[in-house]
Amino acid sequence: MRAPLGLLRLLAARGWGRPPRRCLGAMARYGTEQRGRPHSPDYRLYFKNPEGKYISPFHDIPLFAGSKEDKEIPAKRSKTTGSEVLFNMIVEVPRWTNAKMEIATEEPLNPIKQDIKKGKLRYVANIFPHKGYIWNYGALPQTWEDPSHTDEITGCCGDNDPVDVCEIGSKIRSSGEIVQVKVLGVLALIDEGETDWKIIAISVDDPEAQKIHDIDDVRKHKPGYLEATVDWFRSYKVPDGKPENQFAFNGEFKDKDFAVEIIKSTHEYWKALLHKKADGGTIKCTNVLVGGSPFCCGEEDARSIVQSLCQLENLPLCEELREGQWKIIVTINVTTLASSLHGRLVPAGVKTDFNFFP
Repeated sequence: MRAPLGLLRLLAARGWGRPPRRCLGAMARYGTEQRGRPHSPDYRLYFKNPEGKYISPFHDIPLFAGSKEDKEIPAKRSKTTGSEVLFNMIVEVPRWTNAKMEIATEEPLNPIKQDIKKGKLRYVANIFPHKGYIWNYGALPQTWEDPSHTDEITGCCGDNDPVDVCEIGSKIRSSGEIVQVKVLGVLALIDEGETDWKIIAISVDDPEAQKIHDIDDVRKHKPGYLEATVDWFRSYKVPDGKPENQFAFNGEFKDKDFAVEIIKSTHEYWKALLHKKADGGTIKCTNVLVGGSPFCCGEEDARSIVQSLCQLENLPLCEELREGQWKIIVTINVTTLASSLHGRLVPAGVKTDFNFFP
């Protein structure tokens, strides 16, 4: 039986029963190829373009989704969906996972690899109540936070990496997936004295994308998510024995317009890097598609880089992987606790962490 016309109109007005906007199928245009063993130091995830040629995700995937390389970023955009500028996001870490995967900026063609520190593979702890990364985490291609540039706002230099993205959609993405996103706002993390911008974005194919256009919409439709994001970034290094991270603007999220300005500036820094107008240090700028770049190489050279690594082996996961381990970080408020303990004093700001296995 067909639904009454009045009901159909009501559902349509509220956006129910309507298929989500179709995205441009960015992932379908790119492929990935694994080399080495997952959860091992030799694991690499290389990228291919639609013609099957190896490319650098850092340099060859355009910043703009469905746009030409030379398209300019507008300073301001209206909130209407039709005028949104869409960006390509490279997913490094899927939501709820722990392995710290990242674009290898110091290797030719910049594959995704697992970060290593002091000879050990890195995993982020489960900080209760969070499980791994609480968003799909990745980066914007063709952006670079220049370490030689001191930000006028934060007073700190860049962290020498592409700009990070937290994608807050409902779907769990895959490492190496290229997702078209619209930018909603930005958080300014100060990580060990460096500016580390965290763009907040949502995939255009997410069911809620049509009603989330700016950072205030996130507060409205995903209450508590932004607060959890600040808490996560503040505490995620504490289990490793490091102090809490700090933030510019007292941890306040800046809006879309502010975020787009950050993307504009870091895109310009990247352009300078790729044309030898900025010192990239140990960063590898090898690319296949950036016209006029002195670092551009041929298809055969790119293939040789990838073929130099061993093929993927179907071996068991590394024994160091312990995604079931949790850390609980507790900040004790002395006033509340003293009252509950009938006057027994506990020093203010006491912290404790311990393992909890659910």
